[in-house]
Amino acid sequence: MFLPLLALVGVATAYGPHPLEALDHDRVEQQERPQFFLRPPERDLLWGDFNVLHTTDIHGWLLGHQGASWPEPNYSGDLGDLASFVTHMKGIAKNRNVDLLLVDSGDIHDGTGLSDGYPPGDVDGHESNKLLRKLPYDVMTIGNHELYQYEVTHDMYSSFVPNMHKRYLASNVNITILQSSGQAKSVGFADRFAQFNTSNGHRVTALGVIYNISISPSEKRLFVQPVEAMVNETWFKNAIAKGQSDVFVLVGHMPVAREPLESKWDVLVKEIRKENPDTPIMIFGGHSHVRNCSDYGSLTMALQSGRYMDTIGWMSANLTGAKINPTEIAFSRRYLDQNRVTYQYHTRELKVSFDTPEGLDIKRGLKDLADRYNLTYQYGIAPQDYLSTRVPYNSKDSIWPLFINKALPVALDVDNRGPYIAVINTGVLRYDIFKGPFTQNDQLSASSYPDGFLYIPDVNFEQAKAVASKLGKILNLQERRDVDTSYPTRREMTSRSVGHQEVLADYKTPGYVTYDATCPDKTNGDDTLHKPIAPDVYPPHYLSSIPPKPANNTVDLVFLDYRVDAIITALNGLDYPKKYTTKDIKLYSNVSSNEVLGLYALTAWNTKKKH
Repeated sequence: MFLPLLALVGVATAYGPHPLEALDHDRVEQQERPQFFLRPPERDLLWGDFNVLHTTDIHGWLLGHQGASWPEPNYSGDLGDLASFVTHMKGIAKNRNVDLLLVDSGDIHDGTGLSDGYPPGDVDGHESNKLLRKLPYDVMTIGNHELYQYEVTHDMYSSFVPNMHKRYLASNVNITILQSSGQAKSVGFADRFAQFNTSNGHRVTALGVIYNISISPSEKRLFVQPVEAMVNETWFKNAIAKGQSDVFVLVGHMPVAREPLESKWDVLVKEIRKENPDTPIMIFGGHSHVRNCSDYGSLTMALQSGRYMDTIGWMSANLTGAKINPTEIAFSRRYLDQNRVTYQYHTRELKVSFDTPEGLDIKRGLKDLADRYNLTYQYGIAPQDYLSTRVPYNSKDSIWPLFINKALPVALDVDNRGPYIAVINTGVLRYDIFKGPFTQNDQLSASSYPDGFLYIPDVNFEQAKAVASKLGKILNLQERRDVDTSYPTRREMTSRSVGHQEVLADYKTPGYVTYDATCPDKTNGDDTLHKPIAPDVYPPHYLSSIPPKPANNTVDLVFLDYRVDAIITALNGLDYPKKYTTKDIKLYSNVSSNEVLGLYALTAWNTKKKH
């Protein structure tokens, strides 16, 4: 059903002025709350007899986006809002006598204060994951950010996976655990696949895969089997055997676009099609942080649903019709802006009736955890937006010169050691800073990794200046920190100067504008229409600070403890007689990288310290 324009405007007016009802009433108690006019969806969702809601790359953003600059308000729903939405949608599906699944494609760690603000002795994401698992997920799978630290992986294995009732799938991941006998044993991280019948009798076979990630050679306790080898396993052959499935639901942490090397969906589709040429395949990907839809052949659709809980994906299909005539599959897809206006529009619930007991319980849990981690602690007031990708990296509006040339000198003011050149991997920063209160949660959202600062003293000045450029040439850039800037995205977002009157004038706010080159209705995926903004631009993978003045013959070379081996390789790869080893490295500061911006804000943005 398409609402008439007048009715649509009425919905927008009723829902639009939106005070960001997440948790930021605590965050900015004394600040006058801005009102945001959120554009509602354009049209109803197209339901089939089999429907799926999709999340991916949540990275701890359970509070939603709390920034006041566009497009942040578009994504201002929190996990409690999403839970209420899912409950209502499940009810709608039941009334329609159709199926609705909820699936997730991994990377629930590393990204905000809720996941990364834990005290010493705790594990990243352990507490925030307790809230996430309250959602009725039908299938979940593992992401690369669940695999970088063994203690995180083991925590997932021991405390999260067992609570997912055999629906957390890891088709190609093993973990080595210590058995009660004292012997170490490599076991499947989770179930390899799941087969179940829906309430309407559809037979589902689900897999959960991750791309062929390279685990650190020093980490022998984790193993990812290449997808090409996985499809030869006996269990896989049995799972895809002919005639036992009405639909394959493939949930995986790899891009749905065919171009990236990580994408192995074609391998899976090819093997399934050998046994099941006419069975629909629904693919739900992730990892590259984009909205995207790809075509993998007849009776197949692949969907990817953004990042950082900004997007909820929707895919529907007519399985019953496809059994009679494959052309009746009638796939549809939609990318939903993650906010209450979207949710209330599609559920036809008013504000007073939208929140469910489950959603309110999660909201209380979010607030309790934010309070426990002191995430509303305010370091200062950011005077403007500082952006990570939407402006040239060396501009005054970029977060990079702010971090490396302004914040680092303040945070690393240690014993006046003298001139230095700092080299950083740009993955150290994961998100923007927005004008207004700068809190502990904002700091950890912008820079979540607790990397330490090391240095090599008395490096030749010219040699130190050349290290960043050398690193960019020699390193394999598919590292844990590079995903945000490794892929051209379809995100054409944000205007920082769109006022309320301008929004009302043409009824569009800045946000996602998605073009799906290989899917039907190439420009019809976005649920809400927005103004397109210039595409993202990306910094080099490594940057160095402004060289000291005057240019001394030697400087301290400061760097993060993340890729020490790469620093040594780069230094020794330059044409200078001095060669370095790890024995030349010293601790520069006890400050961690995820503390730098807060220390700077306390000094530069704080006229009156607030709590």
